[in-house]
Amino acid sequence: MTDATSTPREAIMAALATVMDPEIHRPITELDMVHDVVVDEAGRVRVDVLLTVAGCPLQGTIKDAVSQAVAAVPGVTAVEVGVGVMSNEQRAALMTKLRGGVPEATNPFAQPDCRTTVLAVASGKGGVGKSSITANLAVALAALGHRVGLLDADIYGHSIPDMMGVGDTSPTLVDDLLMPVPAFGVKVMSIGMLKERRDQVIAWRGPMLDRALSQLLTEVYWGELDFLLVDLPPGTGDLAMSTARQLPTSHVIVVTTPQTAAAEVAERAGLLADIMHQGVAGVIENMSWLDAVCPHCGKTHRIELFGRGGGAEVAAALGQHLGRDVPLLAQVPLDERVRAGGDAGRPIVVDDPGSPCAVALAGLATRLAQVYR
Repeated sequence: MTDATSTPREAIMAALATVMDPEIHRPITELDMVHDVVVDEAGRVRVDVLLTVAGCPLQGTIKDAVSQAVAAVPGVTAVEVGVGVMSNEQRAALMTKLRGGVPEATNPFAQPDCRTTVLAVASGKGGVGKSSITANLAVALAALGHRVGLLDADIYGHSIPDMMGVGDTSPTLVDDLLMPVPAFGVKVMSIGMLKERRDQVIAWRGPMLDRALSQLLTEVYWGELDFLLVDLPPGTGDLAMSTARQLPTSHVIVVTTPQTAAAEVAERAGLLADIMHQGVAGVIENMSWLDAVCPHCGKTHRIELFGRGGGAEVAAALGQHLGRDVPLLAQVPLDERVRAGGDAGRPIVVDDPGSPCAVALAGLATRLAQVYR
């Protein structure tokens, strides 16, 4: 490698240290992706970068970021970026580094020194808006500056990728590690991203479901997270129990709607969490009311389409069973824009942050962050 007095190699390496791998979210210098830096006397710089895999879809993004960072160094007159691919040995060393020096796949969230808060979002039945709540809450936590992962553990009814706008995106495989797909500042992973076709049906039973969840935890590079949100399937089946076993420090948030029928089954989701020795963080009441403009008087009226009190009822019942206070964390109003945003892959906390629904979800994120971080 050649140094020039006008453009010290140290300054160029410092600039390259600001370039983050767009999937791994760590500096390319730290990941040993910078293979060579050559500077001639005229200030022309060539940087050779090693990609983790051949045909990396973000190759252009990395090249542009390297060019811009190096071009900003005083004395640099031109930048050329060459691209190669890591050898098997280099890639294996990188994988070991990403696992914190552990060569084999492990579940990082089951380790004694794990500092990630795991929030498993559950419901007693489908149709209460659990996935919408989970997706928006993840984005709201990320907007507060937290490092957030979002795991879609609803193997049969995986809807998180579409809600986050990444339904047609596949994660990159680096050696034997999958890179979560970034969306709105959140690292997203779902079994739906690994299917060959969108219409492919998953017909798995207990042991296969358990193995699928294990792979989504151990064979994905989550990196350092402040929060991991897990969107559980509705009910109290195999995956809910598997989640409790594989994420032993997780806290369950129960989502319900106001009507009694939903509240009664939601209570069971919280009781299962206690049986499995998980913490119960609290209850969210979704679709609490609808603010509608009256066609006759033109005024806005609050309509409680699904009754009232279900969330408080679940929180009180769980508190009685557990022998401690279980908070009603939030009441989220019904808003057609949540459905529209889910269909379009644009969470309402992004598209309409001033709406009552988004305000409630942002407040929920702030409350959880204050408790768990």
